[in-house]
Amino acid sequence: MIQTDIIIVGAGPTGLFAVFEAGLLKLKCHLIDALPQPGGQCSELYPKKPIYDIPGFPEVLAGELVDNLIKQIAPFKPGFTLAERAETIEKLNDGNFLITTNKGTKHKAPVVAIAGGLGSFEPRKPELEDIEKFEEKGVYYMIKNPEDYRGKQVLIAGGGDAALDWAIHLSDMAKKVTLVHRRNEFRGALDSVEKVKEYKKQGKIVLITPAEVIKLNGNGNLESLVLQKQGENNTEETIKVDAFIPLFGLSPKLGPIAKWGFEIEKGAIKVHNSLDYQTNIPGVFAIGDVNTYPGKLKLILCGFHEATLMVQSAYQIINPGKRNILKYTTVSGVNGFDGSKKESPKTVVSKIE
Repeated sequence: MIQTDIIIVGAGPTGLFAVFEAGLLKLKCHLIDALPQPGGQCSELYPKKPIYDIPGFPEVLAGELVDNLIKQIAPFKPGFTLAERAETIEKLNDGNFLITTNKGTKHKAPVVAIAGGLGSFEPRKPELEDIEKFEEKGVYYMIKNPEDYRGKQVLIAGGGDAALDWAIHLSDMAKKVTLVHRRNEFRGALDSVEKVKEYKKQGKIVLITPAEVIKLNGNGNLESLVLQKQGENNTEETIKVDAFIPLFGLSPKLGPIAKWGFEIEKGAIKVHNSLDYQTNIPGVFAIGDVNTYPGKLKLILCGFHEATLMVQSAYQIINPGKRNILKYTTVSGVNGFDGSKKESPKTVVSKIE
């Protein structure tokens, strides 16, 4: 059995940063994640996608952010149970929680933090005949490595941020990028829409709206597809492609966590945001995209804030009655928190006679 101070269910950015904040309070963490590597969506769905709203980073790739977070928490030596799904939770007589994975691995701790993002994901697939036989053979529902599409003819379908952003990003490396949407209006950010229109004028992106893909062709691998242009005549056009990427979003599911007795609202766990993001089960917190409360924003930086406040309450649960004095890393550094022998930076005070 694995025993620790805080069990963190979910090893995405929020879960990883919680390890750092807990480490500053000398609390040990162990993370459980169904994916085979830390990072959550950032590692699994879009490791090469740039993120622009992380403080101090004008632009950082999702994978780079994860790498930096792992380096940041390394001094605190967290434990990981990867490629296993947290299946059940049980409150023990001694006040601890026991979480068991689908592979039978047991974890024990007085505090649990659910940081499972939006849960497990299934892509929303277009209703096209025989689409399954072309999956991973020309049809892809997410882009893990943009270099896979260098020099290829790519058609992206969708009207949200993902479709717009990837069309822009791939336009510099693909032989041809075609963006198709069934409406003339897009749901994505205005600056991305304007950039796509500008790239269309420059010939870097072929933009076709309103239209949708109605048929896939190929012998083993995808070779072409049929596009129906919506209008008075509903004309059809066959386009040669190497890759068809329908980006219609993902359907998130909480999975077994939904059966753990939490208050659920619209697929998210309700928490008390006035203090510490605790759920209706004392000692169990929910942080990041997995939770909901009035005014909730599903942003990574908000998850970082929630993790910071969560560990403050976790400290009181683990050390009842013990006062925690807030220390600033600008004064104490990090080495002093993890118990290492390295000296922390000293504060210099000037005395005026």
